[in-house]
Amino acid sequence: MSEHAANPTNATLGMIGSGFIARGILYAANAAGYKIGPVLSRSTTARPDFPFADHLTDSLDELLEKSDLIIEASGDPIYVTPLIEKCLAAGKPVVTLDSEFHVTTGSYFVGKGLLTEAEGDQPGCIAALREEALSLGFKPLVYGNVKGYFNPKPDKKTMEYYSGLNGISIDQTTSFTDGTKVQIEQTFCANAFGADIVETGMKGLDMPPLVPAETDPKKPQPDLVHEGSKMLGEVAEKHGKAISEYIVVPGNGSVFVTATHADEQQGPLNYMKMGPGPYYTLVKPYHLCHLEVLKTVRNVIRFGEAGKLLDNSPKPQISVNSIAKRDLKAGEVIKRGIGSFDFRGEACRISENLNHLPIGLLQNAKITRDLKDGDILTLDDVELPETRAFEIWRELMGL
Repeated sequence: MSEHAANPTNATLGMIGSGFIARGILYAANAAGYKIGPVLSRSTTARPDFPFADHLTDSLDELLEKSDLIIEASGDPIYVTPLIEKCLAAGKPVVTLDSEFHVTTGSYFVGKGLLTEAEGDQPGCIAALREEALSLGFKPLVYGNVKGYFNPKPDKKTMEYYSGLNGISIDQTTSFTDGTKVQIEQTFCANAFGADIVETGMKGLDMPPLVPAETDPKKPQPDLVHEGSKMLGEVAEKHGKAISEYIVVPGNGSVFVTATHADEQQGPLNYMKMGPGPYYTLVKPYHLCHLEVLKTVRNVIRFGEAGKLLDNSPKPQISVNSIAKRDLKAGEVIKRGIGSFDFRGEACRISENLNHLPIGLLQNAKITRDLKDGDILTLDDVELPETRAFEIWRELMGL
């Protein structure tokens, strides 16, 4: 990649995936002057919705041959695991926007090539905020995600409505709503930054806004993100270790880092509107997904391994289990766990759940025993097809 370091846009960017996020990344890359290479997709015909249809291919060899760097944004760990393995083996840097992949099999690839998650989605934005906090002398206590809405069992009709309204697939819409996505993202953050979770599923503080009857119009109203951040700072302090967490604030989409600082900075930080301490909140009030990916792409092209942002660590401590959303009968086949109306995921400590079934592996799986709503699956409860992802998971876990 060194020949492109002076001018990153001379690099040809290949893509794995052709959905909502992939389209946005390609639009942004094209506008920035990058050369668009092959786009590897499972649907390569009749794509009037896709702005770069002439770049679509079903050939991995073509992607590898004609790309300097590969961006992956499929959200499907089963599909993408063997593809990323081959990309790294071919010496291609891979920049992802895919927490689902990282928390399922990403740890296996740490050190096997240049692989990094990008800024843009919450984990990447939290990673960038963490770097800023550390550079300013803060000591992070909480790596925080802000959800605007949470319903662990949304109905299909509502999810279809919002899927159509936003142009996002129904499984993605459902995974955002039922909490699976935030559990995956914060699991990724915990592993990447060596943090812990306080409990299975995290605390997930609900921070409802004050209703008008409780509001004094003359009194400044509390910033709910900062209030939740301080509460979690106290939790982390008691826990004795930095934690990965989230809060629910209606209509909000921020990320934040709760941190402490040296005692002598308390006065100056208060003067600079950071509050009296001891817990300070650094907030990024947005994450722009596809638009921000190119920041990481540029860093990787310019600086190689030094441009890397985050990975799931070679020895993850946290995973995402699979919890039944309804009663299921033995023999039922689950097409996909993430974003389904059958299962949702929660963060859990691997050491306490050695035989759990990661929700990222729950695809085309046959249920082997009757399950009740709320049951947590183990690997013994399903028949999984043999995939490279399943093979890698067993190796990571020593199974």
